Amino acid sequence: MADPRGFLKHTSKELPARRPVPLRLKDWKEVYEDFSHEKLQDQASRCMDCGIPFCHNGCPLGNLIPEWNDLVYKDRWRDGIERLHATNNFPEFTGRLCPAPCEASCVLGINQDPVTIKQVEVELIDNAYDQGWVVPKMPDVQTGKKVAVVGSGPAGLAAAQQLTRAGHTVTVFERADRIGGLLRYGIPEFKMEKRHIDRRLEQMAAEGTQFRPGVNVGVDITVAQLRLNYDAVVLAGGATAARDLPIPGRELDGIHQAMEFLPWANRVQLGDDVLDENGQPPITAKDKHVIIIGGGDTGADCLGTSHRQGAASIHQFEIMPRPPETRADSTPWPTYPLMFRVSSAHEEGGDRVFSVNTEEFTGVDGRVTALRAHEVKMNAGKFEKVEGTDFELKADLVLLAMGFVGPEKEGLLTKLGVELTDRGNVSRDNNFQSSVPGVFVAGDMGRGQSLIVWAIAEGRAAAAGVDRYLMGKTALPVVIKPTAAPQR
Repeated sequence: MADPRGFLKHTSKELPARRPVPLRLKDWKEVYEDFSHEKLQDQASRCMDCGIPFCHNGCPLGNLIPEWNDLVYKDRWRDGIERLHATNNFPEFTGRLCPAPCEASCVLGINQDPVTIKQVEVELIDNAYDQGWVVPKMPDVQTGKKVAVVGSGPAGLAAAQQLTRAGHTVTVFERADRIGGLLRYGIPEFKMEKRHIDRRLEQMAAEGTQFRPGVNVGVDITVAQLRLNYDAVVLAGGATAARDLPIPGRELDGIHQAMEFLPWANRVQLGDDVLDENGQPPITAKDKHVIIIGGGDTGADCLGTSHRQGAASIHQFEIMPRPPETRADSTPWPTYPLMFRVSSAHEEGGDRVFSVNTEEFTGVDGRVTALRAHEVKMNAGKFEKVEGTDFELKADLVLLAMGFVGPEKEGLLTKLGVELTDRGNVSRDNNFQSSVPGVFVAGDMGRGQSLIVWAIAEGRAAAAGVDRYLMGKTALPVVIKPTAAPQR
């Protein structure tokens, strides 16, 4: 594949530089600078003729990675985007937001830096847009069948595009005022500018997908109306029930879930009139001492947002110990490695605090002013307090970014009467169909909190299940089974 000696000529992974921190904190644009095609082709040439491409196994979408690496190296960009789109509806999303489990399983990564797969992916799609190659793909036939997709995140959009191209009439319902789900209001602009969503939605609308934002299915449209008007339903509402921290003082003002905080910053960037008389959104980190509880991606999103809003100080708490600098022995190749990572938001500042547990919030006049915490250690699989490590830290704004526990049960799911798993997700069979005939589920609503690449893969697979249910057979591809997300 590519250059047979490419991995010997170019022994290290190279990525585009991030814009200088002082510069990028002045705006909300994406943090990476341009990357030349010549450098990208050098990186693509590192893809080996490895015999068994474990990157295929690492990617839930089954992306044909060695093929489009080879095509980029040979300067066949149009062929490359065709191979990429064959398995991935939205490489502009995954190329920016996916943590790249494919790179973790790259054979070259056994003893060198892995191939720069994610960067090749995003450059392929961005170049395709620049060249005008991303155009509507119209269905060959119209089946006369109508499908409702509830939720417009990556799972819902992937299912909708696949079903529209199969000839069905598809309507995507979204309770927020804009289409995009967490892509729109959960992912900060500096990680993915929303223009990438909008131009993909233009393509989907031209193909025939109908979008209805501002509609809360189960409230604005009853379940009876939904079942009467549509031949099949895809549930793709995500795992939006946030994990809480029920400790003393939780009721104080100034303590918010991450998804109560992040959307306001995105709304400002979208031009919404949400600013107060001081020019600030309803929840802001400006001039505040911020503590983020949760060390994952959502916590990093809160961190980068707080930097740009002008926080006085920021601490990010993580109850787990600090990961090792290199791949931990517990996660050998080709698994996704446990290791210390520095995101662009971490690079911008703030204090990361590991092995710490928050035990109480304190406040004055009903508003949080500090929190009390202590260090912990792991013993026999349980966290234990380290005596003598108690401390108190000033806090004007506390953001809870501890993940999500599953889909919201009250409302649509209850009214539909779908069965749930023991973890509270929507149960489904091998065709992604729930216990209610004609009702399918894709993404985090059935899988539990997971990655964007899994959401797209499940949306595609659920679309195949719907097509088979409606037509008796399907030509839509399926590369995954509806297994649950691993415990975290």
